[in-house]
Formats: sequence, structure tokens, C-alpha cells
Amino acid sequence: MDTATPVPDTAAPQEPGTVTYRRAVLDDVPVVVPLVESAYRGDASRAGWTTEAHLLEGQRTDPEGVAAVITAPGSVLLLVERDGATVACCQLEHRGEAAYFGMFAVRPELQGAGLGKRIIAEAERRVRELWEVREMHMTVISAREDLIAWYERRGYRRTGETQPFPYGDERFGVPLRDDLRFEVLVKPLV
Repeated sequence: MDTATPVPDTAAPQEPGTVTYRRAVLDDVPVVVPLVESAYRGDASRAGWTTEAHLLEGQRTDPEGVAAVITAPGSVLLLVERDGATVACCQLEHRGEAAYFGMFAVRPELQGAGLGKRIIAEAERRVRELWEVREMHMTVISAREDLIAWYERRGYRRTGETQPFPYGDERFGVPLRDDLRFEVLVKPLV
């Protein structure tokens, strides 16, 4: 997982280059935090379709949270680079017979061109190879029907299980609604 794996990039012909994947290190924190923020919060996020700016204000993550993902046992923060620039990331965490997929962010101007599909497929391949897991789990804000539908098209299914949103903990943002919760999605990897 530590070495870069080149993959020809055909999703965004207007931006030629090779996509590579590598495991993030602590020196990457200053790049990852603004990437995640740009994909989900504030005006910059509105350039892409993954924005949560209509649901939450404030931060999506912080340097301490990203560093915790990078250094946690059984956790990988996978960086996606094109021509040496970080364009996306995702968290992979080993949880017994399953892996957790989170902190998925693609630069807003690159969203909608197929890069996300390739990243999630690569993440699934890697967790099968690395941990021999049977399922990938994730949580998505239940109000994000468009995002849930995108994951369903990738083979994820709704479990009916929900988890509470951490109201009052501004490390996860300032909610603009009082009905937020996370929905659990699962995909078999066998």
C-alpha cells in the first residue's frame, strides 16, 4: 500500500496525466484538510456535487482528525495524485471481517468525470488484498439522497441502520437542520 500504483486516467480528458495512489503520511495533513473541506463545505464545495454546505457550516475535518486517521492502527488514508498534485483521498479502516470507507473527497472541479468510480473500485481492491475483508461499510448523511444513490449504483445497499449525528461537536460542523443522522451502507466484496 505504500508504493504508488500508476493507473491511466481516461475520465477527464481535459486534464491529461497519470493517476497514482499512495498511503498518506503526516506531512500530507496540510494538503488533505483543505482538500476535504473543498469537497464538502463552503462556497468552494458548491462547484462539485458532493457539497454539504446546504446542511452544515463550519469545518468537515481538522489537522488533528486527519493525523489520527493516518496514524491509527488498521487505518490507511489513501491519497490520489495526478501529475504530482493531490486530487482525492479516502480513508480505509480495518474492522474485523469488514473495512470502513470514509473521508472520501475529490476536488470539486474534477467531480462528475468518473474519477470517483475508479477510486472506490481501487479502495475495494486494496482492502480485499490488504485485509481479506468480506464487506465494505460506510456512513452517509441520510439527507444526501443523491450521494446514497451514487453509492447504490456502485453496489452498496442501505441497511436500515442509522447512527446519530454528533450535534454539539463542532469538529464535525455546525448543522443547519435538526434532523441529520448517518445511514449505514454496506457492499459485499466477495
